[in-house]
Amino acid sequence: MSLPQNLQPDEASPYWLNKGDNAWQLTAATLVGLQSVPGLVILYGSIVKKKWAVNSAFMALYAFAAVLVCWVGWGYRMSFGDKFVHFLGMPNVSLDAQYLIEQAFLGYLPNATMIYFQFVFAAITLILVAGALLGRMNFLAWMLFVPLWLTFSYTITAYSIWCPDGWLSKLGIIDYSGGYVIHLSSGVAGFTAAYWVGPRTTRDRERFPPNNILLMLAGAGLLWMGWTGFNGGDPYTVSTDASLAVLNTHVCTATSLLTWLMLDIIFFGKPSVIGATQGMITGLVCITPAAGVVQGWAAILMGMMSGSIPWYTMMVLHKKIWLLKQVDDTMAVFHTHAVAGSLGGILTGLFAVPKLNRLFYLVTNWQHYIGLFYGLQTGRTTAGFKQLGIQLLGIVFVVCLNITTTSLICWLIKLVIPLRLAEDELQTGDDAIHGEEAYALWGDGEKYESNKLNSVFEEFPPSTKGGEVQMA
Repeated sequence: MSLPQNLQPDEASPYWLNKGDNAWQLTAATLVGLQSVPGLVILYGSIVKKKWAVNSAFMALYAFAAVLVCWVGWGYRMSFGDKFVHFLGMPNVSLDAQYLIEQAFLGYLPNATMIYFQFVFAAITLILVAGALLGRMNFLAWMLFVPLWLTFSYTITAYSIWCPDGWLSKLGIIDYSGGYVIHLSSGVAGFTAAYWVGPRTTRDRERFPPNNILLMLAGAGLLWMGWTGFNGGDPYTVSTDASLAVLNTHVCTATSLLTWLMLDIIFFGKPSVIGATQGMITGLVCITPAAGVVQGWAAILMGMMSGSIPWYTMMVLHKKIWLLKQVDDTMAVFHTHAVAGSLGGILTGLFAVPKLNRLFYLVTNWQHYIGLFYGLQTGRTTAGFKQLGIQLLGIVFVVCLNITTTSLICWLIKLVIPLRLAEDELQTGDDAIHGEEAYALWGDGEKYESNKLNSVFEEFPPSTKGGEVQMA
């Protein structure tokens, strides 16, 4: 029996290529890309004080572009290429057409698709790091930080955990879609970088109201829906496990949002929109390392814990622990990503189902991927404790690596350029840094000053009253 004409292999569609898998992988990658651009660009630009809207949004947009150039230049092969050492691949470019159309190291996909898919994950990681630094980091220092951190931190974590030759991958760590590689890394790195950069101005720390909560919700919505590709794309195939991962992702996220919301109502008396958004994010982060390898009831439990434990660390412990009070983490990425990512990794070590791991990994030795609770249930207690130990070891490795590399990178940049903006720039914000401002219509008694920078429009005609523009 011959295949239908549209499934016949040819030069453009070799025998190893699965067209359905390739189509979904490109779609999933684009969904993840939309989480960053425009998702986090909108969220960052709207959740900050008005004077920081442009700078915050542009930090995200710059990182997305810079990561892509570095990724195809050397980053991808360092993360997933030929082994250099146990925790890093050999640096090499990923631009040769012959290499790009060859089969990737996993799945029935070409290298070009895999490079694109892994790029959007690397990009969002740097953008999440930026969340801790909004409102005071020197933009030129950020331009240096992005390629350096990608090269000397992200690639090491990605290779160690996700590459089949990585040392933690060989030990059997379970990180379905980036609870360690992306979220724990970005949370720890962001917090560490925030320590080195220093705090916002006292005035901004005391009062930092969002300039547009409705736009913030739009960005949050793109982030949530984009997670369908984030977790649904990681089996690298259109499988039943991909479907399970997508559903578990949304179930956990909804539960986490509702849990955080109820805690806000009980303890603060008001249903906070920003709080609900934080609960949404912690749910997305917590389920990420476990999405396709846990039961639906486990996703509910994970949502309840991701909506309550990070809430407690942010609302209660943050005010009691000296170090947390000293570091100005603008978007609280330590709580929403480091704490929630660690929580997800530990819960994966408890709830991971061996048969679901078989569907995900598709390897013959799938039995060693077993959560502690299933180990106790089946009499494989030692294997369950071993899996939990590996999950904890992964947390220790990622935390130590990111504290060290991020500190060294910040120290090196500081030798060349200040990490923090000058005081006059901190007082003014966007206009002092970029010569541009987010809103053309002003309140707060401010005057409108026309700006010709990057504009084809002429200046407004001279105003007729006290130098202020007259509005119809």
